[in-house]
Amino acid sequence: MSVPLYMDVHVPQAITEQLRRRGVDVLTAIEDGAATLTDDALLERVGVLGRVLFTQDIRFKAMAENWQNQGKLFAGLIFGHQMGGTIGQFVKDLELIALGSDVEEWAKTVEYLPF
Repeated sequence: MSVPLYMDVHVPQAITEQLRRRGVDVLTAIEDGAATLTDDALLERVGVLGRVLFTQDIRFKAMAENWQNQGKLFAGLIFGHQMGGTIGQFVKDLELIALGSDVEEWAKTVEYLPF
């Protein structure tokens, strides 16, 4: 039971590094060669990869909520506003999500941090 995470380009590298130190499976858009994809293409991409996306981009969150309202399938999105928490808090919340749930639970879900 774990959720592999995918980091949008707006997420600080420190969050990714700390999650990896804690044993969380994390892939970034930059590492995936997807840094220039549009938000909708990126949301489709993470679904293909079976990962839940973490972003700090409010427009991305709004798009995912639109998909949610339309019933469009996506793997899930976690949003943490840049001013809404510290790097340490985001790491703790994302670790809890990644290690304490299954990817199937996140389908068509938009969640806000702090958790």
